[in-house]
Amino acid sequence: MHVIVMTRSTPDTAAKVEVGKDGNVTWGDAATVVNPWDEYALEEAILQAKNADGKATVIAVGPEMNNDALKHSLAMGLNEAVRVWDAALENADSLAYATAAAGAIKKLGDVDLVILGKESIDVGTDQHNYQIARKLGWPMLSYVSKILAVDYAAKTIKVERLLEEGKQIVTSKLPAVISVMKDINEPRYPSFIGIRKAAKAAIPEWSLADLGVTLPGTKSKVLAFSNPPAREVKVEMIDGTPEEQAAKLVDRLLEDKVL
Repeated sequence: MHVIVMTRSTPDTAAKVEVGKDGNVTWGDAATVVNPWDEYALEEAILQAKNADGKATVIAVGPEMNNDALKHSLAMGLNEAVRVWDAALENADSLAYATAAAGAIKKLGDVDLVILGKESIDVGTDQHNYQIARKLGWPMLSYVSKILAVDYAAKTIKVERLLEEGKQIVTSKLPAVISVMKDINEPRYPSFIGIRKAAKAAIPEWSLADLGVTLPGTKSKVLAFSNPPAREVKVEMIDGTPEEQAAKLVDRLLEDKVL
């Protein structure tokens, strides 16, 4: 069984992200981290590959900064890592990203399962997950909180999906694409030996020509970035008993038309 997992490097959640004087987004000297949602996908890829006596490959679509996430993945225990990058992908939209990702998955061949994190925290979207599945022509199972069973002979997977209305049990044919929730596992920390091994790893870079794909026409385009307007914040302490404080708070919220 061959499991593919997608990841990316994102600014640390504690970093101050802003638009610099040159109009580009910057987070200063703050370090990048693995997209937090991807950590659960990485762990699950390791577990599923081990259960099936298979292998797990991690892919990142993006510039060289994403090598940090790939090496972290290798240090966790992923078997192989690949990065896709091309000048045409600069400022690409999610559909272009999905096209490149699907091309890389097809190039690897004989893939049974693609695992993604719930969303990308830096751009706050998950639409690329569904677009990758559509480009591959495979079933998409989102919000997976538990993989209940995988039948490697019959090529089927049974999962539990966590929805607002409750839980849903779904069975699908493989190959398939799934996006996972944080409830699915507890990501491991990279071992010291894994970190040393990953540091020496040479990560191949594939261009669009290597994948044999052409990006679709751009459906959306970022014209400019700007910082949000500064907000004046005023703190007011409400005195009285808890009951009196609650009543005063409700009155103020009604007065300010928040409620």
